[in-house]
Amino acid sequence: MRDRVYWWKKERMKEKEGEEEGFEFHGGWKGSWRAGGTEMGGSGLVIITGIATWVFSLIISNAAKAIINENGETAWILRFIFTILGYTTVFLPCYVLIHLSKRHNLHTLGGYQWRLLRLILTGTTSEIVADTDTTSTGRPPHANVETLYQKAISLFYCCAGLQVSYLLWGILQEKIMTREYTDGDKIEKFTDSQFLVFVNRILAFLFSGIYLLFTHQNVHRTPLYKYSFCSVSNTLSSWCQYEALKFVSFPTQVLAKSAKVIPVMLMGKLVSRAQYKNYEYTTAVLISVGMTAFLLGSSGDKKGNNVTTVSGAVLLCGYLIFDSFTANWQSALFKEHKPSSVQMMCGVNLMSCLFTSASLIQQGGFFYSLSFAARHPVFIMDCLLTAISSATGQLFIFTTISKFGPVVFTIIMTVRQGLSILLSCLLYQHHLSSMGILGVFIVFLAIFLRIYYAQQHKKRKLEANEMSDVKV
Repeated sequence: MRDRVYWWKKERMKEKEGEEEGFEFHGGWKGSWRAGGTEMGGSGLVIITGIATWVFSLIISNAAKAIINENGETAWILRFIFTILGYTTVFLPCYVLIHLSKRHNLHTLGGYQWRLLRLILTGTTSEIVADTDTTSTGRPPHANVETLYQKAISLFYCCAGLQVSYLLWGILQEKIMTREYTDGDKIEKFTDSQFLVFVNRILAFLFSGIYLLFTHQNVHRTPLYKYSFCSVSNTLSSWCQYEALKFVSFPTQVLAKSAKVIPVMLMGKLVSRAQYKNYEYTTAVLISVGMTAFLLGSSGDKKGNNVTTVSGAVLLCGYLIFDSFTANWQSALFKEHKPSSVQMMCGVNLMSCLFTSASLIQQGGFFYSLSFAARHPVFIMDCLLTAISSATGQLFIFTTISKFGPVVFTIIMTVRQGLSILLSCLLYQHHLSSMGILGVFIVFLAIFLRIYYAQQHKKRKLEANEMSDVKV
């Protein structure tokens, strides 16, 4: 009798501990019932949030259609609203799910049904994360030392890969968004930037996923939901980039990308109160002067829809802002969770696929894009080549940075931007006046000066550290 009373008291104490710790107890009927109740109630709340968000997005979409002309120059505002609403229908239900899971510790429960939640909230399905000896690039710390000849071959390989991938990507990007496709007597342009973003992201996700399967990487520790923030900003920056080509020329867009150091510095100053050197401010001013000279020098280019307009300028500003946020957020993730570059690429592109597919389904973008592809088979090849070149380019980026560092990578990409402008002017007959050419020269001069002085500052800092070590 005493043993039975003792057993009953022991089970009762377990139940109380389970209640206090938020459904950790699942050995008795009461803990299991409550965990199941939370699961059902949480699922219902997530579904209700999703439906409510979808209905709200329909109301806002119809109201926006009544205000904004779908065929006017400001129609991009309507498309932007649709895109944001599409992302919201995924983002809000996921936020509710994550909030409930954290509140009730559902991701700590045993069983296969909770592994997805554990992956979303902790970055791994394992309860115990083992330490690894790999670096942030995913390579063993004691890698074989390459000879000078091997390094030269690797550098040539990376340089050629980056140039070919991104030059092809730039040419095809401009062709898809600015040129007309013919089908007999019917001539039309492709207008859905979101579909291009989706194709690029899904191929990049597949490329990075396959790479991760066949290479040794760190144990993944980054919660998947944290990728969603930079994923949204990354897809929106790409969307703005494609839409901007409807209003500005490709050379203008390339130079605007070169000037993204300015919003990155402003955001760093406002958000993290970063301190910058005098040469950084000087080169930022030079880039601004060069951009102004280029825009004034290319203002005579009035061909087709490549006229620099207020809409184009706003879209380019949107690209710069979203892209600078992406860079800052990814930098924070690297510091906090230390994923490898390819893990970051895979996680961000996975989230981007979810957001863009949801938005395309709501807007009917898949039907429009696939029917356009059926009418114009050449578009299929252009679209696939754009996505493949973008995905392979990302892999070359990570390889170049891991082997030769960010400075070499920046120089290669700066040369690529100059070649992109030259090719675009030759292939698509963009006119550049003397002032425009001077503006291009000033921008690239400022970029190379920035690289040079950054290296000199780094060298002086290392020498100062060595001197202090000698004195000690």
